Amino acid sequence: MKLVYIGTYPPRKCGIGTFTMNLFNSMVNNDEKELVEGYVVAMNDHEQTYNYPEEVELTIRQEHQCDYLEAVKFINISGADMCILEHEFGIYGGGNGIYILPLLHRLEIPLIVTLHTILKIPSYNEKAVLQQICKMAQKVVVMSHKAIEFLTDIYNVDKEKIVFIEHGVPDLQFNQEQSKKEFKLEKKKLLLTFGMLSRNKGIETVIKALPKVVEKHPEVLYMVLGKTHPNVIRHAGEEYRNFLQRLVKSLNLGDHVLFMNEFINQKELFVTNQCLEFGVPKMSKVKIF
Repeated sequence: MKLVYIGTYPPRKCGIGTFTMNLFNSMVNNDEKELVEGYVVAMNDHEQTYNYPEEVELTIRQEHQCDYLEAVKFINISGADMCILEHEFGIYGGGNGIYILPLLHRLEIPLIVTLHTILKIPSYNEKAVLQQICKMAQKVVVMSHKAIEFLTDIYNVDKEKIVFIEHGVPDLQFNQEQSKKEFKLEKKKLLLTFGMLSRNKGIETVIKALPKVVEKHPEVLYMVLGKTHPNVIRHAGEEYRNFLQRLVKSLNLGDHVLFMNEFINQKELFVTNQCLEFGVPKMSKVKIF
């Protein structure tokens, strides 16, 4: 079987890109790789270009509709048996990502789509675009039971078409107490959010809930690790991060919330020894988180 993957891809700094790379490697670069082969069609943000690895055979400039049409021609003659689309708002061009629709309409092979964000209160166009994508897909993959509820109740997607696959995490082995000791955080109960900052992460919900948590557990420390998403920076600057920081101050949570404005890729997060100054005692290994 030959698979084609459409999504963002490293070295572009994007959580969906990391997801796409992990999916590609798990399906193609495995012990039975003679049974599966594939390539990637990578999404470029605006006019940015990247030094992609060899599996990226084609790129699409986000706001150039002609690139989408050229891409589907390439896919249809490439011998691919199936297309896997990673969908997230802000990746695809046009209003609410509408530029991806002509590509999907012209596909001559089955489509599987992974939905990374499903809005509870979508705009008319957001709902229409997502409904069209789901209508063309043979299977729709989601990562939470709430997503299934949203798709069936709000977007009228046939439940039989939806597949639930949990996101998962790398299989890491470490001693939690020893790791906390290395960071001089033995007396802390740690909460962590990591990834690109944007309003759909719900970080403010955690912060608003913290005062009552801190009353019972004053040792709680909530770490927010990640740079603001480039698309958010482009349109709104650091408005969201500033909003979160003001919220922390207004709730007197300065000793319980720590913002770390760093992009940490998977290798840095789980493997390498990297010294970062986070405003707490010097940390030598990011992997414990």
